Amino acid sequence: MQDTSAKRPVLAPLPRRRVLSIMPTFQCTAACTHCGTMSHPGVKTTLPVDTMLDAIRQAKASGFGLVVFTGGEATMTGEHLLAAIRETHRQGLLSRLVTNCHWASSEEAAEAYMSVLRECGLSEINFSTGDQHARFVDLDFVLMAVRAALKLDYSPALMVETVAERAITRDTIVAHPYHRETCTMYPGRLMKISESPWMPLKPKRLAEYPTGVAIDRENLESCQGCDSVLGTLTLQADGKLGACCGLGMRLIPELNVGNIEETSLAAAVQDGEEDLLKRWIRLEGPERILEWAAGIDASIEWEGQYAHRCQACLRLYKDPDVRRVIREHYEEKIPDILFGEWLLHDYGGGDRR
Repeated sequence: MQDTSAKRPVLAPLPRRRVLSIMPTFQCTAACTHCGTMSHPGVKTTLPVDTMLDAIRQAKASGFGLVVFTGGEATMTGEHLLAAIRETHRQGLLSRLVTNCHWASSEEAAEAYMSVLRECGLSEINFSTGDQHARFVDLDFVLMAVRAALKLDYSPALMVETVAERAITRDTIVAHPYHRETCTMYPGRLMKISESPWMPLKPKRLAEYPTGVAIDRENLESCQGCDSVLGTLTLQADGKLGACCGLGMRLIPELNVGNIEETSLAAAVQDGEEDLLKRWIRLEGPERILEWAAGIDASIEWEGQYAHRCQACLRLYKDPDVRRVIREHYEEKIPDILFGEWLLHDYGGGDRR
């Protein structure tokens, strides 16, 4: 947060493996309510392919290890996405695609597109589904994409959105006859199915989640530092560079660390690392910072409100009361932050990844 820059301590570079996340477009085939990236079929903002290719080369030169293509729906950029995946492979970097599987309209279509991705050198693939996504991309498309990925020796990851009342869950997918048949066809192949809370884009708008999912003092111990902040640099479709891969990032100007037209990836990384609040979020996580702020100002309520940490992070940056507490008391936390980083990197085993 820029309020803390006047008396910022000297901070050492962070020794961690870095991820470049590229959003080739904000356009998407879906129009999910509360989309965390504010993507929509009507949003046409798209990165020039030459910009993506140059960013990938910079990533190689700056020691990044992985390039993630996400969105929006990255596959809507067609050949530009494939060219970027090929360049990532050419540079010797790992690549990952996150997609809603709108292209997997049949088993043949799913296998054909997965084969193209394999030929381009794609390393990993992640799929997204849930009640919101399924309004626009049928679950069957996702299950056919999973089968095609397994057939081509990928170990796909499937992320399922979570709210209190929902039809699509990890358990319903595991029990789905088509998925069970897939598991029989490819026994022993690795596939990970995870669930992630679906979050509103306003810090004080609350969603309903299954019992025990939202954070409170009873389960706060489960919250660790945020590996996304300063670990991932995101090149957004409008050219802005963000210091995390988080949902709601486009609503937080302070997370922007430059524009690709004016700033190199190396300079953006350095700029992000000089921000104390980002270092604090990275070390302790936004939930613990909210709990700390509430300990100073009892009017700040946080328990039971946030299941997704990106919404808690939105609260840090958007709530005037929380911002005031951070601005007025952040110096009290500087010794803890510096000591915590020393433990993490010099004593506790280094890179959390």
